[in-house]
Amino acid sequence: MPTTDRGHRGRVARVLLLGVAVLATVALAGILVLRGWGPFPDPEGCTVQVGDVTAELSTEQAENAATIAAVGVRRGLPARAVSIALATAYQESKIINLDHGDRDSLGLFQQRPSMGWGTPEQLQDPYYATNAFYDALVKVGGYEDMRITEAAQRVQRSGFPEAYEDHAADARALASALTGYSAGGRFTCTVRSRDGLTVQQPGDNGLTPRADRVREDLREAFGDLSLGGFAPGGVRDGHREGSTHYDGRAIDVFVRPINEGNNRRGWAIAQYLVAHADRLGVQHVIFDAKIWSAGLRSSQGWRDYDPGDRPGDRAILEHRDHVHVDVPAGD
Repeated sequence: MPTTDRGHRGRVARVLLLGVAVLATVALAGILVLRGWGPFPDPEGCTVQVGDVTAELSTEQAENAATIAAVGVRRGLPARAVSIALATAYQESKIINLDHGDRDSLGLFQQRPSMGWGTPEQLQDPYYATNAFYDALVKVGGYEDMRITEAAQRVQRSGFPEAYEDHAADARALASALTGYSAGGRFTCTVRSRDGLTVQQPGDNGLTPRADRVREDLREAFGDLSLGGFAPGGVRDGHREGSTHYDGRAIDVFVRPINEGNNRRGWAIAQYLVAHADRLGVQHVIFDAKIWSAGLRSSQGWRDYDPGDRPGDRAILEHRDHVHVDVPAGD
């Protein structure tokens, strides 16, 4: 065979191989986009931005931070208490529920069973550990007016009493967003869509098991809530065509009447749901004319929500008196 023929065929083979590689890369990129993986969208995690402070958190950190804030809201504590708790958790555990620490220290606040904080099992429960911290904090007279590091030190009695102040700015920003004082979606997370989920049927209360798990979790975090949008046997009207309420996949958390205090509470609940969206399998959260969606759109954060020209009370249609949360149907 002439040398020129071999060279020509070699070039053709290389071109074909390159073409196959390009097509494979494009196909893979398409799969990654559809599944919410890879560089499109942003990596999973959460961000808070309040004023000139921006803080990045892992999904695990965000879940724990939102739980600390929810316990504070449930107890009716000021945002300052939540700031102190978050700064303490930042310093002690990086807001991670550790199963180890110095000597017998455990959990978010590195509390010690030997010092009377509770059993090892209790201190690994974020709700118990957070309540134990707040129980000690509220006994500190004037903690609301102290520097964050001073109040934290009165509770923790650390060998590094000034260390908590290093986290004061991030803690204040997180507390402000997660308790609803900095409203409008100052806190957001990038979360992948769920794949391979089985289709579920509503149970006795009218909710699918996935939606009912969200309901139970909200009650654990915030206590007694005014819930609606579901009913035994299902709901048949009152929502737009194709609404997830009709499938038993949605819950409304009412924060009525519409006023400043209830708006803060609504945002605290909405931000909690976003922080726990990956764990709970949340698909959408809507409140105060804003919407957050899991999957590709989660990297866009909170977006404006427009209900269109539907008839009815505009404030209700824009979800200003209730937080809407729903879960996927399944594949």
